[in-house]
Amino acid sequence: MTQVMQGVRVLEVAEHTFVPAASALLADWGADVIKVEHVERGDAMRGIMSSGTVSTGGDVNLLFEHSNRGKRSIGLDLTSPEGLDVLHKLAARSDVFLTNKLPNVLAKLHIEVDDIRAHNPDIIYVRGTGQGAAGPEASRGAYDFLAFWSRGGVAYGLTRPEYGHVPSPGPGFGDSIGAMTIAGGIMGALYHRERTGEATVVDVSLFGTAMWAMGQAISISKSLGFPMGPAPLDGPGRNPLVGNYLTADGRWVAICCLQAGHYWPIFAATVGRPELGTDERFADNAALLANSSDAVQIVTDLFASKTLAEWRTVLADFPGQWAVVQDPLEACADPQAVANGYVQECATADGSTFHLTAAPVQYDEVAPQPRRGPEFNEHGDAILEEIGLDWDTIIDLKVKGVVA
Repeated sequence: MTQVMQGVRVLEVAEHTFVPAASALLADWGADVIKVEHVERGDAMRGIMSSGTVSTGGDVNLLFEHSNRGKRSIGLDLTSPEGLDVLHKLAARSDVFLTNKLPNVLAKLHIEVDDIRAHNPDIIYVRGTGQGAAGPEASRGAYDFLAFWSRGGVAYGLTRPEYGHVPSPGPGFGDSIGAMTIAGGIMGALYHRERTGEATVVDVSLFGTAMWAMGQAISISKSLGFPMGPAPLDGPGRNPLVGNYLTADGRWVAICCLQAGHYWPIFAATVGRPELGTDERFADNAALLANSSDAVQIVTDLFASKTLAEWRTVLADFPGQWAVVQDPLEACADPQAVANGYVQECATADGSTFHLTAAPVQYDEVAPQPRRGPEFNEHGDAILEEIGLDWDTIIDLKVKGVVA
């Protein structure tokens, strides 16, 4: 794979998933990412397995690995003048400064835009926030479960009253989507600087990313004057070939044939019910939508009559669009995922193997190969030497607790 970010240096002062996952993508594409961690505890994600939030099912901290693969780590006390001086020296030789610290923390640590640019006026300064860099809640922290999933309308779009609860995604869902947005913003800023010499400030929020993801629903809602939610299961005018249908063995098949009138007779013949294709209730698209409740019930009963394995066989040559609602393990084993290298095997420093999802952009038809995340302060000494510190100075900083 062409390392399109090779030669780009990223300095990260961030924790958790949203912002660190952005530089992880850049690292997958060849960037040199230096992760500055708290001098004693490191990134808070290193202790996530003790929080009771999620279990990763083994000794490898997979949540940390997902968002920190391929980086170098240094433990640094940014509250000390010496630690801040080290950071400034690192910033002076970096292309991008990336952070998710809250505004009051940025001010306290003296790492706001002007502080960093005093040591490198050409650096691209990137902030990842919960609700945005402006507004009354700009200083409030957030997680993707709140700012992206809940506040941005995503959960509402998936909620059905009959379920009796609000659905939740897997861990880091909005964080990972937001990270792609940050990575794209950084690449655009680098291109702009290359063309014009101008360094920009980049802002991406979880809330804003969610609203972009829900952009079409938001526009429709604004036009209608009421919030667009899921269509009723038996609502009038519903396309019977768009939806999720339960099979005999309790699995779900998703079908999405937007041209209902065109695909209905083909579907009918495929499932062994050709008479449905000539039924006057479903004779054309208008008739099909006018009698959608009957059509939906017929399709519901059809799918309930066979197992998923049987439906895979029946629909194998159906030219319409459909998919199985797969769990994460099935997605990994999907022939398309395997053929495109969407999941890659990695190994920890001690040789323990685990798997990571590959960066979603491929260059020259080769899947990016993620490297493991760093051990805490694994590269600290080498990084300090790179900025010109001699060994006596490094030892002195260690004794003072400035570096790990």
